[in-house]
Order: sequence, then structure tokens, then C-alpha cells
Amino acid sequence: CLCFFRFVKMERSAALLLVLALVNVSCCCLDPPAAYRFTGAVCRLTYPAAVVLNEKTTEVIQAAFQHAKYPSIEGQRSIGFGTVKYGFHNLEIHNLSIGKSEFELKENEGIGISISNVSAVFKGTINYGYGSWLLDLKQSVDFEVESQIDLVINPKLYCGKGKVAADTSDCYLTFHKLKLLLQGDREPGWLKRMFTDIVTFTVKLVVKSQVSICKEINNVSNILADFIQEQAEQFLSDGDIGVDISVTSSPIIKSDYIESYHKGLVIYNNTKSDLSTSVFNPSQLPENRMLNFWISDGLLDPLMSAAHHDGRLIRNISGTELTDVTVIVNASYAEKKLILKATTEENLRSYLQEAVEKMGIPKVISYLEPELTALMDEQGLNLFDLINPEVLPQDGYVIVQLDFGFPQHLLVEFLKRTLN
Repeated sequence: CLCFFRFVKMERSAALLLVLALVNVSCCCLDPPAAYRFTGAVCRLTYPAAVVLNEKTTEVIQAAFQHAKYPSIEGQRSIGFGTVKYGFHNLEIHNLSIGKSEFELKENEGIGISISNVSAVFKGTINYGYGSWLLDLKQSVDFEVESQIDLVINPKLYCGKGKVAADTSDCYLTFHKLKLLLQGDREPGWLKRMFTDIVTFTVKLVVKSQVSICKEINNVSNILADFIQEQAEQFLSDGDIGVDISVTSSPIIKSDYIESYHKGLVIYNNTKSDLSTSVFNPSQLPENRMLNFWISDGLLDPLMSAAHHDGRLIRNISGTELTDVTVIVNASYAEKKLILKATTEENLRSYLQEAVEKMGIPKVISYLEPELTALMDEQGLNLFDLINPEVLPQDGYVIVQLDFGFPQHLLVEFLKRTLN
């Protein structure tokens, strides 16, 4: 005897495969209420989750500082009977440390991030010379600028160019300390003393320029958004099956959570499912855990169908794994067709129900658990510290809620890519 089962009610396990997909691309963005009917998945990241993410903000800011590029600057100034010429080259940041990072979720505005006690040493090379009708001197010397900085960033999340992005142009630095040291200036000569007075102001202007640092912070923020998008796409793709989690609207920011809306369209063999009658309403989504997801049946049903057509989660059961069942079948012949019909005796019906509940379902689960675990591990879910995830099926949708620890491996991979 040979039979096979198709496990089609897999909402709980399938939903867990979506919990890390936060951002992706989209071709158009609507206002949240208008986007609800096209939304297949929603992610609500609450304040406690933002606290965990903020703990790693300093490492991203450090990457931005270290990755910033400063242009070479040349100039000259007339002094007495001659001219001092100078050039600043190879400006880099060393010994960077950050004291504290604080943040605030500003309702319907953005995120306020305050970085205090940023200590850094800017190093570079100065080429300078003094020329007159009587004297012509040239010299190259290394310099350092010791600094103490506070940094304030007010990112705005928006939907543009087909993705969720962060605009960090509202960025400014406050310098509490800025001291220029030329190489060996404990006993400077007369030319170095004169030159130090002349160029100190210029060097400070170069270092104080917020354009390079803030521009790099914006650049790193968008690299991070792209990186998360790539990770989400890889996580939700397996063979010919994928999920389009493009955003349908700009994220909304409340004082206690950030919420993003996604299409949730299943892609199988280059064919995309359709979803235009979503039942999503913000009141359906809780906020009592760090991460709360709303996932439509309109996403899960075609996902399970694609898995079935792709030969996933199917197993043949035969031999000793089966229990003998005797079924009485009545046969009749009419209109040149053989008609078979199992009897509907009540004792047979109750027996079959008991067999399915006590033998069939446990057997299915015994195969299903390791198969799904292997699939999740293959997609990298085991690299995340997911704490007590709960899957709550509802009418027309599924709620997934969980707490988490920061995925340090993703940050390391991101920083490697950024700094390289």
C-alpha cells in the first residue's frame, strides 16, 4: 500500500520564515490607509526593539567616520615681504571612540539620534613653504588634530526609488575640542611657529566641515538599507520560490513603534501571485513584543501552493508505517461508468477520525519538524537569537510575535562590506 500526504495548512511554520524580512523595493508608494488593501505583510518594531538596535548604532557611526573621505586643500597667504603656501593631504581619522548614543522616536516625524563624547584624532600631511625675494623655504610635516565632538542626526524614513530609505541630511556636529599639533612642535622653529598660527584656522575649518562626515553617514545608512534588503530577499528565496516584500507605503513612526507595510506577493517560476483585497487593519497588530508581524492568508496560501507544486514537504508513507484499515466499498455501474462509494457507517467514520488524530497527525508532524528545521537553518534562521516566538492564526491572517537578540553576525558582515 502506498500513499502520500500534502501538508497544506502550514501557516505557523511558513510565517516564521518571514519574520526577518523588513525592507525591500517597490515601484510605487501610497498613503498607509490606501496601501492597506495591497498589503500582505506588516512589521511593527516596538520601542524595546529599537533600544536593542540603538546599542549597535555606535558601530555604524564609527564605520561612517572611518569611511569618510576628506578632500586635499591648498592655499596661500601673504606675510610681510613674502608668501606662505600650504597644502593639506591624506586626512584620516584615528583612535575613534564614542561615549554614548541616545535616541527618540518622534511621532509622525522621524528618529532623533544623539551621539555624545566622540573622541577622534585627525591625521594628515601639510606641505608648506615661505617664499620671498630673499628666502625660499619648503617643508613637509605630519600633523594631528585632537577633537571632542557631539553628533546629532534626525533621520527621516521615506519610500523613494523603490525602497525604504533613510534621509540623514539633518545632521550636525558640535566641536568641544579642536587642537592642532604639528610634528615635533615641542621645540618649533620660527617658521613653524609662524606657520602654525597661519594655518591652524584653516585646518580647523577642514576638520569642522560637516559635509564629509554627514554625507558618509547618509551613505552608510543607505548601504545598510540595501544590505538588509539583500538579506531579506535571500532569506525568502529558495529555488524557484520567492516573495516580493516591496513596500506599499512609507513607514509610519509612533512614539512607541515603527511600522512598515509590504506587498507579500509569492513568485514561483517567474509568475507572481495577486493580492488586492487584504483585510489588514492596524488594530489587528499587537505591540506587546519586540517584533510583531501581520501576515495575510493571501500570502501564505499561494506560498504553500508553490511549495506543493515544487515538490516540497511531500513524503511517501508505506509498509509498516501504515495501519490496516478495512473499508467497505459499494460498486455500481451506470451510464457506462464504474461508481465506487465507501460506506458511511458511523463506526467506520469515528475509527478513521481517531486514526487520523492519534496516528496520522503525529506521523506527519514527526516528518514535518525536521524538514522545516532544515529549511530554516539553510536560510540562516539559526543564526538569529529569536526569543519565544509565537504564531497566532486568525481569520484571514496570522500574527507572529517575538523578542530577539541583536544579530551580531549581520553587523560584522555589513561592516566588512562597508569598510572594504
